[in-house]
Amino acid sequence: MNAIRVHQPGGPEAMRYEEVPDLKPGRGQVLLDVHAIGVNFIEVYQRTGTYRTPLPFTPGTEAAGLVASLGEGVSELAVGDRVASTSVEGAYAARALVAADRLVRLPEGLAWPEAAAALLQGMTAHYLACSTYPLKSGDTCLVHAAAGGVGLLLVQIAKRRGARVIGTVSTAAKAERARAAGADEVILYREQDFAAETRRLTRDAGLEVVYDSVGRTTFEDSMKSLAPRGMLVLYGQSSGPVPAFDPQLLNHRGSLFLTRPKLADHVASRQELGERAGEVLGWIQRGELKLTIDRTLPLSQAAEAHRLLESRTTMGKLVLVPER
Repeated sequence: MNAIRVHQPGGPEAMRYEEVPDLKPGRGQVLLDVHAIGVNFIEVYQRTGTYRTPLPFTPGTEAAGLVASLGEGVSELAVGDRVASTSVEGAYAARALVAADRLVRLPEGLAWPEAAAALLQGMTAHYLACSTYPLKSGDTCLVHAAAGGVGLLLVQIAKRRGARVIGTVSTAAKAERARAAGADEVILYREQDFAAETRRLTRDAGLEVVYDSVGRTTFEDSMKSLAPRGMLVLYGQSSGPVPAFDPQLLNHRGSLFLTRPKLADHVASRQELGERAGEVLGWIQRGELKLTIDRTLPLSQAAEAHRLLESRTTMGKLVLVPER
């Protein structure tokens, strides 16, 4: 079978499209016949060596497809089931292994690209808005990268929960996309000081919460945008990691809260995974949550997908499809 392999950290060209041996599921595992793969920024961190990963490796954790075969002890699934997971072992491949208890069944009518695009970003937006800081009517939140894959979903879920949403984006086209998703106000951060604009838009009251996936370049101004006892939710670092700082800064800014959550801790149990995925997939199936897929590329063009992702020119999700 074909897969993308990384033998040494580097740029997008470090990903090679290669023939690799077939896989066999172990106890508790399923062999997934991959039909679509979700591209996520964590794979950039792994490819570049920012997140250390044993070499060589096949990137990717998010995929949708058909159950091809079952390992010993798997009884809750059957060959041919339509499933998806965010815990795939090497998703950038024609076939991949995944623990059976990390798979969720897909609703009828959900196409493969949508299935691959839905789970990781959808459940991330879900836990951010519903668990990390549970938004409520009357809250005002700031969503950085509001036209990105998570951002567009987070804007929609925040509006479902009754919050006022301010988004930051880089271009006028992205501003239109964020407004279409429901953002009440959109700040073009390349042209405007988003902290000053946020203060103006809240009449200097500040925000209950900032959802920040950017990191280094937005961190300090995100804190400046918060109301006393507000929460900064740092869930990504697309501009680089935040440097070390004195926690007294949180005190001086108004007894702020800072958290650095990750999805794995919000779907740790089988029950929570099922509930969170079920709600997200149900909203999508009923048309209550709109997915945005920027484009779909063949698996062999994974390097191009990473170039696009790192350029910050995409709006929504990038999906890879194995050639057959």
